Amino acid sequence: MNRFSRRSWLKSAGLAAGSTSLWLHGWDKLAGVTLPWETETVLYSSNPGIIKLSSNENPYGPSEFVRKTMQSSFDLMCRYPAAEIQRLTEKLAEKEQVSPEHILITVGSTEGLKIAVLAYLKNGGEIVVPHPTFEAMPNYAEACGAYVHKVLLDKNMVIDLEAMRRRCNADTRMVFVCNPNNPTGTILNAAAVEQFCADLSGRTMVFADEVYIDYITEKNYPSMTSLVKQGYNVIVARSFSKVYGLAGLRIGYLVARPDIISRLKKMQIDRPNMMALVAAEAALTEKEFYQFSLAKNSASKKVITDTLDTLGRKYIAGHANFVYFDTGMPVTVFQDKMKSEGVMVGRVFDPYPQWCRLSTGRTEDMPALKNALLKVLS
Repeated sequence: MNRFSRRSWLKSAGLAAGSTSLWLHGWDKLAGVTLPWETETVLYSSNPGIIKLSSNENPYGPSEFVRKTMQSSFDLMCRYPAAEIQRLTEKLAEKEQVSPEHILITVGSTEGLKIAVLAYLKNGGEIVVPHPTFEAMPNYAEACGAYVHKVLLDKNMVIDLEAMRRRCNADTRMVFVCNPNNPTGTILNAAAVEQFCADLSGRTMVFADEVYIDYITEKNYPSMTSLVKQGYNVIVARSFSKVYGLAGLRIGYLVARPDIISRLKKMQIDRPNMMALVAAEAALTEKEFYQFSLAKNSASKKVITDTLDTLGRKYIAGHANFVYFDTGMPVTVFQDKMKSEGVMVGRVFDPYPQWCRLSTGRTEDMPALKNALLKVLS
């Protein structure tokens, strides 16, 4: 067969003209949307001896039980995953106390954010987001041609709900709330966030990113799935990447009204793979590792905050698997200094050029981290 270029194939297939409309609408940008943590992973892969505390991963996962379950499921890898998707959907529905029609399993929570953009913002419109926050949704919305309203956090680095409310207008098609927020780890007042989501969902779609909700230490703190159950225009995102330690398998899910789930499902390009589905189902049944992860996270976080207390540094311990703190220098400089000490730390989040997000890690790595912080920040 003669070799030919992709451009030639498009032309011969009569698709070149059709592809032009995609370019005119900015869809060419989508292929170039590289997420920051993807670059960090490449850097880490080329430096295997470094302590990686930059991407909010759980270094203890997957658990031994999940690993053994995955190994024993190799015979399923030749099968398409439809049946396993249904099994996990039913398990998640039971966990969230909703019907299976309220659940959509996604390739990580990030896919959930992106297909929500495709469902509600692909033809334009506006989205209101806090700033800074998890960047996947605003970046993808911008690449799709939507206008992104970035609302600064308040003086305590907490999402300013009233400022976000004021920014909404007739063209607002979605409001994004990440709670606990990334990169700060702060949470919103329980009653305030519930009222905000309920109110705004009467005007637009509200997307509640609750990827870090497992780390919240306040008792009886509400999930916005309570609003989903009442029929509000709310989408909730969850993930197996954090407490369950399955970040590399890319598995998450959305909770929303069945008609919303049906709309989102049409935007999916493909389905989660069999190995991720098997791992997620096993992780749901295992309570011991879940508690182990939370305990290890607390222990590692305490080492970080105690060290920052010794150094007299301002910080937010937050409700997540990271600590956000003032380095006293540009984060880019701090990154280089810490890397020279064998530690990879988080990136810059505007508009806080001196504040760094430092993920918790294995407890056995904490003494080295402590020494590095004392050396670099003293």
